[in-house]
Amino acid sequence: MNNQLTETADFLKNRGITGAETGIVLGTGLGDLAHRIRPEIVLDYEDIPNFPVSTVETHHGKLIYGELCGHKVLAMQGRFHYYEGYTMNQIVFPIRVMKLLGIKQVMLSNAAGGINLSYKKGSLMLITDHINLLMNNPLMGPNDEDLGVRFPDMSEAYHPGLLHQMRKAADEENITLYEGVYTAVSGPNLETGAEYRFLKIIGADVVGMSTVPEVIACNHMKLPCVAVSVITDECDPDNLQPVKLSDILETAAIAEKSLTKLFERFLLIG
Repeated sequence: MNNQLTETADFLKNRGITGAETGIVLGTGLGDLAHRIRPEIVLDYEDIPNFPVSTVETHHGKLIYGELCGHKVLAMQGRFHYYEGYTMNQIVFPIRVMKLLGIKQVMLSNAAGGINLSYKKGSLMLITDHINLLMNNPLMGPNDEDLGVRFPDMSEAYHPGLLHQMRKAADEENITLYEGVYTAVSGPNLETGAEYRFLKIIGADVVGMSTVPEVIACNHMKLPCVAVSVITDECDPDNLQPVKLSDILETAAIAEKSLTKLFERFLLIG
């Protein structure tokens, strides 16, 4: 794994990807921010050594290096999921490469179902903590001491300074930004009514199928991160209705306008 990380990082450096300090991961239906980046280099995942290839049609599978709000950024337009059949090491591989490239902070986004019914569809939630129900972990197996310690602390999984900065960005843009707990499940099926009730009991505010592995990897490497969920559907077990992917994408497309403003203001503040 270490050899693969070094090979990929060297490949990207040789292509001119250097000096970026912010990494961005764009989730399902949230690729519009990529169009706001003034691109210098755009690479398809399949053209990058050792990179997985996104198999989800709503994830474009492009690595974009360029400028956003006066900052050099490296953005993933599309991520990898456990339900696609990838290992945890493959899922977090790009995050580890970002660290080797000198990235100083990571901003993540995702589409999620709303367990907390006071958070309405189309709104944004700042993730302040998470619950990992993926039943797997990117740190399982032999530990690579070059990346981090065997037992990394997760008491502040989402960096307090970046949380403060994101709250300030929301205030300046007059964007309602809820806060809460994200729970990651494997998917790809959506949950049953009984599962939604269970998730509410254990303290989940939203549920999704990503983000947690990347956040664990960030903390392992002491790479500060912050994450925001777009709530694309309301998961009311007592009034459960079938959800179509097209509906999720439609809601994400509306909400990503606010997400784009939020992320841009976050960078401007920084």
